Amino acid sequence: MKAMFTVILLFVSMITCSLCVAESPASLWPVVDMLQSREFVDLTHCFKPGIPHWPGFEDELRTTTFYYDEGIGSRGKGFLAHKYEIPGQWGTHADPPAHFVRGKRFLDEISVKEMILPLVVIDVSDKVKTNRDYQITMTDVSLWEARHGRIPAKSFVAMRTDWSKRWPSAEKMQNIDDSGVAHYPGWSQEVLSYLYEERDITASGHETTDTDPGVSTSKGDYSLETYVLSRNKYQIELLTNLDKVPEHGAIAVVTFPKPCRGSGFPARVFAILPSASAGPVE
Repeated sequence: MKAMFTVILLFVSMITCSLCVAESPASLWPVVDMLQSREFVDLTHCFKPGIPHWPGFEDELRTTTFYYDEGIGSRGKGFLAHKYEIPGQWGTHADPPAHFVRGKRFLDEISVKEMILPLVVIDVSDKVKTNRDYQITMTDVSLWEARHGRIPAKSFVAMRTDWSKRWPSAEKMQNIDDSGVAHYPGWSQEVLSYLYEERDITASGHETTDTDPGVSTSKGDYSLETYVLSRNKYQIELLTNLDKVPEHGAIAVVTFPKPCRGSGFPARVFAILPSASAGPVE
């Protein structure tokens, strides 16, 4: 009841702000003030050399090219500057359609309107505790819709598994057995087809390194990621802190740089919650 009351208050506040904007069409500042009063949750890992990543990529190489003092920067002194050598799919990152499918959109072709979206979080973390190979099912989605209503079109749907709690251990994230098979959860074709074709979502995201479960990627099977990107949609991998956001009612802000014809890049993703702010974002 308290959560419902909070959502109603937020809705009324948004209507009020909308009326203010309608009276002053040159300014959206009242909306910013309203959003700043809400709680923000960072859904992004900090990246550095040695973090978990897809096994086929090399580790990050970071070079100090300039440093405040003499003798440390490879090119000079007076200020701090780094050179980063990373694969595009590094840390919490965006995968554009062109990452897997020739002829589909690159990062620079993704509209900024696709970066502010209703956030849907489907929590399967309890099931993952007992089955590391768990794949989300239509039952999970149906239960979400029974509690919260129809998944909105143009939304960002995140699968919460709590797998990010294994970060920053690459060994624990991959969870490889003695036979060389990785065991981590993933999406399923039935759910992805439903979300993208029946609910017309804009993007999806997860906490693992891959869309597909570990038992599939260990065989070189990336058919689920191929499906998502073939829809000309983007996805976000290696999300974190999904346990700190509600299943329903928050906003996802998904940002990333704009490399021309970019095949992937680290992203900064955060959620704005319906609840009032309790302090600064960590």
